[in-house]
Amino acid sequence: MLDAHVVVTQASVDARLVLNPGEVLAVMGPSGAGKTTLLDAVAGLTRLDAGHVALDGERMADAVRHTPPSRRAIGLLGQDALLFPHMTAAGNIAFAARSAGSSRSESAAIAGEWMLRIGLPGLGDRRPDQLSGGQRQRVALARALAARPRLLLLDEPFSSLDVEAAAQLRTVVRDQLQGTTTIVVSHGIADAEVLADRLVILEHGRITQEGMLGEVLAAPATAFAEAVAAAR
Repeated sequence: MLDAHVVVTQASVDARLVLNPGEVLAVMGPSGAGKTTLLDAVAGLTRLDAGHVALDGERMADAVRHTPPSRRAIGLLGQDALLFPHMTAAGNIAFAARSAGSSRSESAAIAGEWMLRIGLPGLGDRRPDQLSGGQRQRVALARALAARPRLLLLDEPFSSLDVEAAAQLRTVVRDQLQGTTTIVVSHGIADAEVLADRLVILEHGRITQEGMLGEVLAAPATAFAEAVAAAR
């Protein structure tokens, strides 16, 4: 379970998020609304000025405390895959599994299993520069999930892909989350509709509407929410 009240003064963000275990929450808002700042604060990349971040009852951060990102067991996947260029696709995934405590042999087996699950069998020996953008994002997703995160943060992971690759990756993400508590930030309603249970609208650093996806789209409370609903 995530309980986060993110206050970052410089970015004018003051927003509260509560997620139940296994829930997928979509966060949408115009450019500059503070969506990435929100995720970065939860992940530990940005310090809080006030508020708190607690995961499964463990307080990770507040105005005084700051648990480093490496100790939060939170996965973050953005627009760029950021795979280790000197490692193979399977090596990237195995590295994450090793970091989560698996043995070398277990990690190799986990990497092989994930290459199958993300639809890239036989490509485990390829390095990132030998993969397409969509393939790199699939490997990055597998790496994030192989680390067994308590929370997964997706920051517009489909926006740099073409329409076909984005649609394919959306399906892979939906099928592989498997009960992982997730926040997905997106500009596109398709991401929310395919992946999310609930929707939050963030504008000027504040939550202006939240609720079940269908409820928000059926009764938008702001001009931005109306534009999102109209884009379905």
